This record gives sequence, structure tokens and C-alpha cells, in this order.
Amino acid sequence: MLLVTLRYLAKGDFFSETGDLHGVSRSSVSRHVWQVVNSINERLENIKFPTSSADISNVKRGFYKVAGLPNCVGAVDGTLIPIIAPAGLEEPAFVCRKGYHALNVQAVVDHNMRFTDVVARWPGSTHDATIFHMCGLRQHLEDNNLGWLLGDSGYPLRPHLMTPKINPGSVKEERYNKAHSQTRMVVERAFGMLKSRFRCLHKTGGCLPFTPEKSARIVSVCCKLHNVCLERNIPLIGDILIDDTLINDDVVTISQSIQTGINARATLIDLF
Repeated sequence: MLLVTLRYLAKGDFFSETGDLHGVSRSSVSRHVWQVVNSINERLENIKFPTSSADISNVKRGFYKVAGLPNCVGAVDGTLIPIIAPAGLEEPAFVCRKGYHALNVQAVVDHNMRFTDVVARWPGSTHDATIFHMCGLRQHLEDNNLGWLLGDSGYPLRPHLMTPKINPGSVKEERYNKAHSQTRMVVERAFGMLKSRFRCLHKTGGCLPFTPEKSARIVSVCCKLHNVCLERNIPLIGDILIDDTLINDDVVTISQSIQTGINARATLIDLF
């Protein structure tokens, strides 16, 4: 059962093809996959945002070593996971900006590419900023002043979410943007590694032929297994895929930012 499931997650084949390789029927593959996926989701809880002072300090040190950016507790971004067109009136909402049906999955990673928060329930047309605004982690960061996440220009500037400086006008701003980009890139590498290990999440593996709810369960399991691979130093065979779904042409304007976020970023820029 486990081997059948891992084969499907890694390759994204049709259930019939996976069954042929393992000598079982298509219905058996479907049954095995969902038994294992549900079991892992119920038993494995390894996607956890750092809460202790020691863990938070360790993450901040790890990010600081990349490019000298202090107080960073994670990097956030969204990625598109192709799914089959869902039935019902909500179908148009799942058509993403690339023109296919998808989930827009938000994830936060630490400096080691480990997933510390994953939200996998939103339709593909949903903007990254909307997903972040509605997630529980945003409120947690606002309430506890733990540090900030790094996000691209598609996110609003907040005291707990640092974004690049659009049209930098000084050397310090350019240095800040460079450090921000170098540090935030860890989330892009994490998504690339995730989809390289689990091709069922990448468009080269077709699409997830399930309802959005079941597809979200598949995404969750793959993220948890990704963390297991990092913990056990399991090497990735082959090159990391480039995740072109990360390209975001939307830019949040300064009017959508708040003054406390502007002030926090200005103080950070002064360090460079």
C-alpha cells in the first residue's frame, strides 16, 4: 500500500498505470492511496511554525546568515497545483491566471526549506494577499510580535510582512532589495524541490484528478513527506524543477500598505 502510494505521489501516473507496475487493479490503487494519505495526515504532525524562544531564535539566525537580514521568521509565497475541473458553480473560481484549474497553495518555510505552515484550500484564482489575510498565521504574528515574514511584491507591506522596495531610489534600498531577494528565495527552492520529489503536484505529472478537498489532502501529505526527507537527509534525485507558477505580475501599491509597515521597512533599510 505504501509503495503504491509513494509511486503515485512521485510520478503522478494514472491509477491504472500505477496498478500495472505493482500488479494490482485500478480500484485497489485508489483504495490504497487514500488509506495511506488519510493515515499520514491523521498521524504525522510535522508542519509546525516555531513557537519556543529557542526555535524562533534558531530560525532568525539561519535567515540572517543568508544575506544579513535580521528578525526573519519565515519566507511566504503561493504556488499553483493543477487539479481537474471541479463540478458545480464554483468551477470558474479555480481557473488560475495561467488558464488551468488549480489550487493556490500558500506555504511558509524556514531557512532550511522546511515547511512550517501550509494553507491548501483556496481556488486558483485567489490572490496571494487574500489568502495571507485570511490565514491564522497572520493573526498569530500580529498578536505576538515574533518577527516578520518575507514576501514578494504581491503581498501588502505590514510590520510582520516585509516586501521589496518598488523602484528603489538609494543604495541602501538597492542593498535591502538584494538581501530580501536572496533570503526569500528559499521558499521558491522549497516549492521546486517539493514538485521535483512529488511530480503529482507539477504540471508534468498531469493534474490531480480529485475534488479540491481531496487534492488539498494530497498537497498536505506531500509537504509533510518533504519535511521527512529533509529531516532524514534523503537526497533528491535529479535537478530541482523550476516552478513557473511563482511568477506574480500583481504589485500591491503603497496605498494598500499601512504606516507601521512602512516605518518598519524604513528602519530595516537603514541597516544596509
